[in-house]
Amino acid sequence: MSGADVELVLRSTRVVTPDGTRPAAVAVVDGRIDAVLPYGAELPAGARLEDFGDDVLLPGIVDSHVHVNDPGRTEWEGFWTATRAAAAGGITTLLDMPLNSLPPTTTVGHLRTKRQVAAPKAHIDTGFWGGAIPSNVKDLRPLYEAGVFGFKCFLSPSGVEEFPELDQEQLARSMAEIAGFGGLLIVHAEDPHHLADAPQHGGPAYADFLASRPRDAENTAIEGLIAHARRLNARVHVLHLSSGDALPMIAAARREGVRVTVESCPHFLTLTAEEVPDGATEFKCCPPIREAANQDALWEGLADGTIDCIVSDHSPCTTDLKTPDFATAWGGISSLQLGLPAIWTEARRRGHSLDDVARWMSAAPAELAGLTRKGAIEAGRDADFAVLAPDDTFTVDPAGLFHRNRVTAYAGKTLHGVVRSTWLRGVRIAADGTVGEPTGRLLERSH
Repeated sequence: MSGADVELVLRSTRVVTPDGTRPAAVAVVDGRIDAVLPYGAELPAGARLEDFGDDVLLPGIVDSHVHVNDPGRTEWEGFWTATRAAAAGGITTLLDMPLNSLPPTTTVGHLRTKRQVAAPKAHIDTGFWGGAIPSNVKDLRPLYEAGVFGFKCFLSPSGVEEFPELDQEQLARSMAEIAGFGGLLIVHAEDPHHLADAPQHGGPAYADFLASRPRDAENTAIEGLIAHARRLNARVHVLHLSSGDALPMIAAARREGVRVTVESCPHFLTLTAEEVPDGATEFKCCPPIREAANQDALWEGLADGTIDCIVSDHSPCTTDLKTPDFATAWGGISSLQLGLPAIWTEARRRGHSLDDVARWMSAAPAELAGLTRKGAIEAGRDADFAVLAPDDTFTVDPAGLFHRNRVTAYAGKTLHGVVRSTWLRGVRIAADGTVGEPTGRLLERSH
């Protein structure tokens, strides 16, 4: 240890490390973890001690799937409100999706615009995905060299006209280009033909909406994606998996060496179709929240490692766009501030530990994006932490959220796990429901 250089020691009887949870003291130098010491280690001279008692010291949550919508649709969210909500919820790093902002992140110039807007507003560290659309194959390599973490595409309509989906030929072309420079393609996998063939009734009935986005649409799209990845030896990632049916084929593809990873989201893992009231379009997302039995399959996929990570897919909108008609309402769940307690509430009920939650919500998303300084409490990483009171509960009151539009499917739910404070590079940025001034940095993919 660096001795006199240590400025800060964070101590808890429960520190979640890659080797398990144990009593420990974490020494911080220049915003990085210098050492993870025994709980009773003597404090270096001059170091400040923060003792959290029995509250749990977790690695800061890494959310690799956030729609910030800034610039262009800032009335939907924005970097200021999104990163404040994230900080309040124990998130220390997020990656912004390339669509729902104007311009979308599909050229280097558009990336530059996005970074200029985000820089003064980021309360947490923030990076960017690029977009793969039919017209920008030539822009993919320059975007990658400019620091995006990979590329998102849709296989069915995205909901916004400036970010069109890829057909199978365009998918293969973009995937080959990205594989050629070692990049990652992250995919909204729903097959447009299955969606077109599904019954489209509209109206307030959730059962009708669920029937309009069948599991077959996901399963078929993922099957095709795996086939392309196998042929091109490409690295691909399935976004927001909601269909448990797809897990066996994903597991089989992995066993044969196909480079495919998978995420799911708090809403698929904690909410069920059976509980969605008719007209309650705060529950609308695509793919949709499915039945309880399907949710059980997703948790089995997490337990056996087929699903790598849990990320929010925070996709907010203004209140007026959540009309009572599931066909016309904007599809997206707002959960940025609530993901950690929502998942912990269900994980503990199912017998999982906070070690599991840290792996799913911090280590795995960091690994997915190549964020080698994030995602774990170990020497050399950034001193990013969430302090959680895991046995305390709270009832979700939308008025207490930092999201710009406080429409949430979690309203009224009682959740376990209160985030006491959030730390970014050794500085407390949020505590007890208040958030400080923005100190986040803009991240680029490591070259």
